[in-house]
Amino acid sequence: MANQDIPLLKVILLLAVGLLTFGFAPILVRLATDVEPLTLAAMRTGFAVLFLLPFWLPKKASLQELKENGARPVLLIAAGVSLGMHFTLWIWSLHHTSVASASVLVTIHPVMLIVAESLIFKKNFRPLVWIGVFIAFGGSVLLGIADDTHAGQFPNALMGNIMAFSAAVIFVLYFMLGRSIRQHTEWIDYVFYVYLYAAITCGIFTLIISGGFPYVSGSAIIVGIALAIGPTIIGHGSMNYAVKYVSPTLLSTLILSEAVFAAVAAYFIFGEIPSNLSMIAMLIIMTGVSFSWTRRLTRKPVRKNK
Repeated sequence: MANQDIPLLKVILLLAVGLLTFGFAPILVRLATDVEPLTLAAMRTGFAVLFLLPFWLPKKASLQELKENGARPVLLIAAGVSLGMHFTLWIWSLHHTSVASASVLVTIHPVMLIVAESLIFKKNFRPLVWIGVFIAFGGSVLLGIADDTHAGQFPNALMGNIMAFSAAVIFVLYFMLGRSIRQHTEWIDYVFYVYLYAAITCGIFTLIISGGFPYVSGSAIIVGIALAIGPTIIGHGSMNYAVKYVSPTLLSTLILSEAVFAAVAAYFIFGEIPSNLSMIAMLIIMTGVSFSWTRRLTRKPVRKNK
C-alpha cells in the first residue's frame, strides 16, 4: 500500500474489534457492582498504564519532544483528565440505571460533535452524513424510551441517566482534543500519556471522594484488568488510532452501535429482554450508522508519525 494512502484496512479491522470490546464494557462493569465506581475507574485506567508501559518504554517520547513535534502538553493533560472524568461518570451511571439506557445516553455525542466540527473547524458534511447521524441518534433516543427496566429494578435511574449524559458531554471534549493531538504524536505516546493522566485523575477522585482505596476482591481485580485490556486499550485505542484519519463525528456515530451490542449482551447475561420497540430502535441505529459510513472514509496524506 502506498505510503500516501490512509491505512484503510487497518482502520476498519481495528474499529471492528474495538466496537466489540466497547459493547462488553457495561457488562463487565455490571459484574463488579460490589466495587465503588471510583475505585473501578481507577483500576481500569491504572492497569491500562501498566500494560502499555513495556510497549512505550523502548521508544518513549518525553513531553518536551512531543511539544517540539507540535503537540501541546497542556492539551494532552486535558485529554487525560477528560477521559478520567468520562470513565468515572459512566461507570457510576451503571450502578443506577440499566445497561441499555447507560449505553444509549453515553453515545449521544454525534449531534454535539457535528455541530462542534461545523462551527469550530468549519467542516462541511454531505447531507447523507447528517441524515445518518440524526437517524442513528433518533434510534438511540427510541431505544432509551423503549427501555422499561427502570421501574422497581432501578429506582435511581434518573441520577444514572444524568451521569451517563454528563459522561457523553465530557467525551466530546476528549474526542476533539484527541483529534488535534493525534496529528502530531505516535499512537503509543498519545494513549500512554492520556491513560496516565486519566489514571491520576481517577486516583485523585477516589482519594478525595472515597477517602482512600478500599479493599477489592480478586474477581473485581479481574474485571478491572479486563476493562483495561479490552474496552480501554483495544476499544479506545482503536478509536485513538483511527481519529488521526477519520472525522470524530463519523467515529462517534459508529460508536452508537455500542448500545446495540450492549443490549444484546445484557439480554443473554442478565436477562434484560429487549422489547419489540427496542429491536426496531436497534435496526434504526444500524441504518443510520450505515448511511453515515457509506463511502465516508476519505483518503488523506499520512504524516510522518503513525
